[in-house]
Amino acid sequence: MKERLKELMERLGVKGTIILAQEGFNASLGGTPDSIETFIAAAGSVFGAAIRPKSSFHLEYPFRRIEVKIKPEIVSLKKEVDISAGAGTHVKPGDWNEIIRDPEVVLLDARNDYEFKNGTFRGAVNPRTAKFSELPEFVANNLDPERNKKIAMFCTGGIRCEKFVPYMKNLGFEQVFQLEGGILKYLEVTAPEESLWSGECFVFDDRVTLNHSLQKGSEPDRSLEPIS
Repeated sequence: MKERLKELMERLGVKGTIILAQEGFNASLGGTPDSIETFIAAAGSVFGAAIRPKSSFHLEYPFRRIEVKIKPEIVSLKKEVDISAGAGTHVKPGDWNEIIRDPEVVLLDARNDYEFKNGTFRGAVNPRTAKFSELPEFVANNLDPERNKKIAMFCTGGIRCEKFVPYMKNLGFEQVFQLEGGILKYLEVTAPEESLWSGECFVFDDRVTLNHSLQKGSEPDRSLEPIS
């Protein structure tokens, strides 16, 4: 599978990174609209699954290399998780505002501190983590299934939440919601005048951040700043 995907990327001139794991797959890629459309169709055949892409546009390649990596986890949580426990927790971007306006909801940003500093949803909690695997410790020290009845979580593209929402369910949190498609899908489909997003969204490529129009933003790279 790795070799087939790499050959596809090379042939179509698509750059970026694909991660393969037992639990699934994820990719951040760049190319011309035609090459990306062709790649998505071909990769769907390789995976035997429908691919749900999130799109943004830039005048240059935001990625420099062609990489297909095989890893134990798509994102490293270092916890055993039953992904199927997340069924029924996804919230469409069009319904997200209603969920997070509920005063009983704890809105948890599942990303790292430097990502939070570039932008987040209004009222979101910053767990002040340096890496995803630190998030369980934050939950253990700050949230309680008996006290915090409703939790809404979000991340850049939805992948971290796909793992962490089932983890939360297994801890006994009954009402847990995750933003389907993550921040990027929300920005893609939500009109700015209706948006509850503030700031820019950190992305892991040469653009650094994206604004609400999913164009290259103006925020600095805060990934080397200390947590504060």
